[in-house]
Amino acid sequence: MVRVTITPWPSTGNLPTCEHCGIHVTDRFGRVYDDNSDRIDRCPDCDTYRRLTCGSAAGIDVSISVPETPVGRHGGKTDV
Repeated sequence: MVRVTITPWPSTGNLPTCEHCGIHVTDRFGRVYDDNSDRIDRCPDCDTYRRLTCGSAAGIDVSISVPETPVGRHGGKTDV
């Protein structure tokens, strides 16, 4: 008989913080998307997953437009 135990990832205690908006992200998000120095440049609250998976969370410039300044409806100006 084989037993399988599922253990959650251990937390490091201090959650990584998004450099762009300042919110905390999970340890798991940090392990997947950081720039290997425990730094997150963008998070799911301030960027799209399409851009994050291309490297924007690690500080890589990607060719996909930034969601804060879309070219369409607002003419490239922020909503703020």
